[in-house]
Amino acid sequence: MSLQPQHKDRADRLVNKSQAQAFKIPEDLGAEEWDRIQRAVQWGGPDQQVTTVNMSTSLEHTAFVINNFKDSYSVGEELHVTIVSKDFTGRPKTYGGDFFKASVFGEVLDHQNGTYLARFTLPWAGEASVAVLLVHTSEAVEILKRHRETDPDRGFYYGYFVGKNSQGAQVEEQAACNVKWEGVALPGNEPCCCEYPDLKAKLTWHCRKPPTLPCNTLVYHGMGTYYVNHWTDLEKAIMAGQYVQRWIKGDSRVIRVNASNSTMGQRERCKPGMPTPIPAGFYMDDVWTSFVCATRHFNAANDKTQCLRDKHIYMMGDSTLLQWYNFIINSMPSFRRMNLHTHSHNGPFLAVDLGNNIDLHYRTHGVPRRNPKATFTDMHYISNEIDGMAGGSQTVVIFNIWAHFKLFPHSYFAHRVSQIRRAVVDLLRRAPATKVIIKTANTGFPDFGSVDWLSLQLDRILREVFRDVGVYILDVWQMTSCHYNREDVHPGGVIIRNEVDLLLSFICPA
Repeated sequence: MSLQPQHKDRADRLVNKSQAQAFKIPEDLGAEEWDRIQRAVQWGGPDQQVTTVNMSTSLEHTAFVINNFKDSYSVGEELHVTIVSKDFTGRPKTYGGDFFKASVFGEVLDHQNGTYLARFTLPWAGEASVAVLLVHTSEAVEILKRHRETDPDRGFYYGYFVGKNSQGAQVEEQAACNVKWEGVALPGNEPCCCEYPDLKAKLTWHCRKPPTLPCNTLVYHGMGTYYVNHWTDLEKAIMAGQYVQRWIKGDSRVIRVNASNSTMGQRERCKPGMPTPIPAGFYMDDVWTSFVCATRHFNAANDKTQCLRDKHIYMMGDSTLLQWYNFIINSMPSFRRMNLHTHSHNGPFLAVDLGNNIDLHYRTHGVPRRNPKATFTDMHYISNEIDGMAGGSQTVVIFNIWAHFKLFPHSYFAHRVSQIRRAVVDLLRRAPATKVIIKTANTGFPDFGSVDWLSLQLDRILREVFRDVGVYILDVWQMTSCHYNREDVHPGGVIIRNEVDLLLSFICPA
């Protein structure tokens, strides 16, 4: 579809390019698996040309109603809510694609006709009310999707080259860098390119050539321009803040839930490969109760120490995983941080508890990574790190990968994740007792270059690629979206504490 008639030719070209890219299969994925991934990220959208903001979903007119309301419910019972989406003229919409979130954490089913069914499980006794958040209209999602897939210059990074010039003086030169992948372009007209291939990971990072220094003088990596906006005026109006991230109107009747003999509290021991139900759990008095498996709460430092004794723990990912690393160390006085003189964002970091024979490692997942200027050679690909591990019953591998990949083609992210899967499968083959734990994406991005819908898409790809591999999937998407605190990509301490409790429950099952 095209959002403005005067841009129809351009839009048609973009859609055709997008469709061609959608069928590009990364070489390490089979056609059947790639098809499953494509189906996992399918999303409804406008079935007509959108020419004005008034055709977009309206907060004032969109509403929800509780289906078959009762005077009382029982714990564990399911509540159904119908959402009817309308445009700014009050007319019901005839297509789907709106991105809603429902609390506590409800599953929202899109009927693709402008109506949606939200399903809630009632997890505790007491009174409750229904709340539904419109994160993005279907028109906004279509804009995000199109520009992610069709703008090759959506963002870039900088490489910093250090060496001596022809006069023998020490100089530093800067050049634009990015992943080398179909659908990703480097800005500028400078000579191209310095390439830095990793044959094992089948990945190449490249940079424009610096003005005078040779390619082998690349020393640092840093953030460049995060998001280059190519939206039309109409798209900017649709994406404006007043049309997104707002609670919609709806049925205000109080839900009264009675205690019952529900079996919701009876959960099995935590083990690899367990599915993530909806809801995955709930908060009560700031304590998360999981429906995934029988979790524990590690309130005392000694409880954590007993769990981690004699363990080698390797964390690889982004700053949201670094929160776990820091929380564990700060809550266990027996840990000592080793000063490796590395970058404060990226690591690598090491903390040790000599008395209990625990070593805790953290490092970033490698480029692409938005960070202040940091040493390029410290940024290793996760798959290569896992390939270098012996593994074993005392080894725990924890990783996440998502936040820095939202503006890249899905084929690139799928390739990165599949390379990690290959390394994990090899690790578990040579050392089956190794624990591998994946932290999923979390919610909380406020700006349009990093919105939650883009995160959700990558989360679905990761789960699809690791389906049936036999690892622990630690779902934090629901944990971060249903707490009463304001959503933040770096959640507050109360959420991190509950996430780490779940992590330790996976490492040391009850």
